[in-house]
Amino acid sequence: MGVLAVAAMPALLTSQQVASGNAASTAMVTFTLDFPQSNPEHYSIAVDANGHASYECTGKVAEDSEEQAYRAEFEVSAGNRERIFDWAKQAQYFAGKIDSGNRNLAFTGAKMLSYHDSQRSNTSRYNYSNLAPVRQATALFQNMAGTLEYGRRLAYYHRYQKLALDEELKRMEAQARNDELSEIQGVAPVLQEIFEDTSVINVVRARAKELMQMGSGAAAGR
Repeated sequence: MGVLAVAAMPALLTSQQVASGNAASTAMVTFTLDFPQSNPEHYSIAVDANGHASYECTGKVAEDSEEQAYRAEFEVSAGNRERIFDWAKQAQYFAGKIDSGNRNLAFTGAKMLSYHDSQRSNTSRYNYSNLAPVRQATALFQNMAGTLEYGRRLAYYHRYQKLALDEELKRMEAQARNDELSEIQGVAPVLQEIFEDTSVINVVRARAKELMQMGSGAAAGR
């Protein structure tokens, strides 16, 4: 199994910790999804209280490519960081049962939400939850994963298949405008590389620039 990583993305500053109490470990919320027969079949996003985040997945970039492990690190906007930890608090830090228990619902992947800090370490699994903060967190994390998946594919296409960039960026732009993606600034390094590559056609470079601006605006405004 190969390993693909985005080296240009900022390193996760694991040495930084929340400044409260006596050197308490940084609080972290992690969302994990396992969905066989989908692509990727597995991914997880971890966000700490400082807004440092990491995305990990296992999947194929293209039908004819081999399955790869992938990791990217980025900074979550202040607004979404606050929302994630507020939702965790409202959901009792995922200490109890969060699954609806309704077995008649369609299976949409085995999900898991975890909360860890110096005082708590909780993990809950679910398919669907009746708790509003859990549903809100799930939707946000899935939108974030959608963005990071674009980053994974764009990095691959930019290196191996530049003619595929236009359609990929067109789809990404449409989803971004429909509020189906989140944290676009998390893939800014890949978009920047595409924008600066003069061997790429101008319409593709323009799309990359537009998406970078959308990401910067969203991060600043939220």
